[in-house]
Amino acid sequence: MAGIEHIKVDADEAGMRLDRWFKSHYPGLGFGQLQKLLRSGQVRVDGGRVKTDTRVQPGQMIRIPPLDVDSKGGKTGPIAGKELKHAGDAELLARMLLHEDDKVFVLNKPAGLAVQGGSGVHRHIDKMLEAWTSPKGEKPRLVHRLDRDTSGVLVVARTRGAAQKLTAAFRERDTKKTYWALVKGVPRKREDRISTWLVKEQTPDGDRMRIAKHGEDGADHAVSFYRVVEQAGQNFAWLEMEPYTGRTHQLRVHAAHIGHHIIGDPKYFEADVNWDFPGGVQNRLHLHARHIDIPHPSGGRLKVTAPMPPHMVQSWNLFGFDQNAADEDDE
Repeated sequence: MAGIEHIKVDADEAGMRLDRWFKSHYPGLGFGQLQKLLRSGQVRVDGGRVKTDTRVQPGQMIRIPPLDVDSKGGKTGPIAGKELKHAGDAELLARMLLHEDDKVFVLNKPAGLAVQGGSGVHRHIDKMLEAWTSPKGEKPRLVHRLDRDTSGVLVVARTRGAAQKLTAAFRERDTKKTYWALVKGVPRKREDRISTWLVKEQTPDGDRMRIAKHGEDGADHAVSFYRVVEQAGQNFAWLEMEPYTGRTHQLRVHAAHIGHHIIGDPKYFEADVNWDFPGGVQNRLHLHARHIDIPHPSGGRLKVTAPMPPHMVQSWNLFGFDQNAADEDDE
């Protein structure tokens, strides 16, 4: 089993059905297996989802996930060692995939899955990306992070050069990251800028950020923007938030700082004694990295939007929020 491959359609394969193309290149791959790979998005053409009857054209790139058949059709035998270890990782990553090209993967990270390892963390994105190591031995690289409980857009570089350019874009703040959050109460100002100093503290429950004074040892400046998109009476508000800086837990701390904690935040939402979660709202962090606009390593800009996780969709439906109300540029 090799890593992910991308095969270019030849001129003499113009108009060939995708299932016949696979029959020609991978005769050992059954039709049912191919359908499963297509449904899960593991097989794509030019980065897009396709069906078995899709007609391929010369120059198109067909994404081939790790397969347990060789290109001549013979079974390679039982998956063993490293291949067995990463079989589940490759499938899970494929389900998260929102965009791919020769330089970049963009994932929709689920809430609860860590981006990197740490104390008590056994499965995380960085380790899982080993399953997508290229035939040349190059493992995809993280270029930014999301909190474990935050879902949404996560950009991954496929090459060393792409990683350098993407990391520079984040460092130079040539990116626009948009988050959606459900908060307790409704801010008095419909939109505003939040500017504070933050310092990291060690606690029994892990790292925690607190508001600090300018000049305090270890404090970093943090700036965020928000606007109220919709509200449910005076009890809840849907905020669209943009972090100008990228500090740990920044949006979570800033929401709490203005008195409107993000619902389900296990670190910064200290609910009143008499406050209970309303029926239909899960006690999970309601913070989602909805959209990113970043310079593409090959030129132009890459814009990707991630669907909300199920627990936030449930809350949006409960309050009757219209997802189109945000009027995002990409939608």
